[in-house]
Amino acid sequence: MTGKRVKLHCANWVSHLQTMLVEGLDKQPLPDIVDSLSSFGFNCVRLTWATYMFTRLDYGNRTVDQSFTSLNLTEARDGIAKNNPSLLNLTVVQAYHKVVEELGAKGIMVVLDNHISRPNWCCSENDGNGFFGDEYFDAEEWLEGLTIVAKRFKHYPQVVAMSMRNELRGPRQSQPEWFRWVRRGGMRIHLLNPKLLVIVSGLSYDTDLSFIPRTLSLNLGNKLVYEGHWYAFSLGRSKDWSNENPDKVCATTMKEFDDKIDFVTTGKNPVPLFVSEFGMDQRGVNEADNRFISCFLAYAAERDLDWALWAFHGSYYLREGQRGMEEVYGVLDKNWDQPRNPKFIKRLRLIQEILQDPTSKLPINHVMYHPLSGNCVLVDDSNSIQLTDCLNRSHWSYGGDETPINLVGTSMCLKAVGDGLPVTVSTDCSSNQSNWRVISSSNLQLSTMDEQGKSLCLENNSSTILTKECLCPTDVEKCQDNPEIQWFKLVPTNMK
Repeated sequence: MTGKRVKLHCANWVSHLQTMLVEGLDKQPLPDIVDSLSSFGFNCVRLTWATYMFTRLDYGNRTVDQSFTSLNLTEARDGIAKNNPSLLNLTVVQAYHKVVEELGAKGIMVVLDNHISRPNWCCSENDGNGFFGDEYFDAEEWLEGLTIVAKRFKHYPQVVAMSMRNELRGPRQSQPEWFRWVRRGGMRIHLLNPKLLVIVSGLSYDTDLSFIPRTLSLNLGNKLVYEGHWYAFSLGRSKDWSNENPDKVCATTMKEFDDKIDFVTTGKNPVPLFVSEFGMDQRGVNEADNRFISCFLAYAAERDLDWALWAFHGSYYLREGQRGMEEVYGVLDKNWDQPRNPKFIKRLRLIQEILQDPTSKLPINHVMYHPLSGNCVLVDDSNSIQLTDCLNRSHWSYGGDETPINLVGTSMCLKAVGDGLPVTVSTDCSSNQSNWRVISSSNLQLSTMDEQGKSLCLENNSSTILTKECLCPTDVEKCQDNPEIQWFKLVPTNMK
């Protein structure tokens, strides 16, 4: 124990469907898949599991071969025989262990996520897996499953956390029953393995923690973590993202997330938060997803969230009756050998870093982040301003509305020259063109005025940053423009 912060920047990798085997082993050797995880910058995996795998012998004792043969997945079974032959005659539980061992061997942390009880695709209101007492969700059996898994992986240092249950939901959900069973489950895990983080989800598909007192009256030795999920479709917002001004929707959903989820990180007894699912259709064809993700990335950078992207895997052996279904939210493509969208991986670069460390002695300053491109603002040696990979970025100080944005370590500040012209840095930090305001309902546009008093905003034009007329600064209800190109976030950091 060093007392230093470790930031989880994870990918979800599924092992809870009917085969009970982690996806993709028919496509590539297990070590190669784990290597690709690391190469994309992920330091952990949220690895899903189904309760029945560990509580029912007729599930857990099936060999991989038997599991695939019983489901008539001949092609996938042959792919496993080719790429991972040593796994074929292991039981599905033994194979799960092998995956955890390989992740640990490559330095990847593991969050064991109880995703469902009866192996199947998740989630719907009436799938029988949604809440304690549902057809396939016996609460005592669930406790037994947590017990078995906590014991099995007690001596695996790469296993850093257990998530008690994914997306509690459905008509049976109730707060009294939630408190009853979550407290029992949390204590069960902690008593068996006190080193583990115990991750607790709320209600309504992991979108609501607002009813929870932060302590839960549990003594988990400072190991309690809450989790939340956030997608474009969360809380029925998908049509809003598609049809309304994205600045307005971004502001609305950020406030909802603050009120229902992120509030646990504030106040007298703050608790860490793990955003264990977010994601987008990486083909770029879903307008709601495209707009949502820029908003999410800005929020995640500002709050320095710990997170797990849905998803890593590029396809499924069997999902909802379809063989070989492609996972369009997946980082990997259907063949598991290339990233589906390399530009998206780049956009994650900044939020993969620790940006705020409570042990740092450095002062807070800011990184200027453009979430639509995933780039950061850099002033080079010739004092030229450009957008670059966030590995290279300048640091800025900012005192609030109508004050300069100063380049740290210099006497220079950000200055507008005129409409449609590149922004500059200057030692003239007293003029109106050097005073900046954060505007728009989402607080994602940086505005100043030109010599004529016209309001101008930073705007990305390829790798050049211009000042142009602000898009939708007021009356966003009627505005038809999409201001994402002008979204810049001053992200606080106390890291170099």
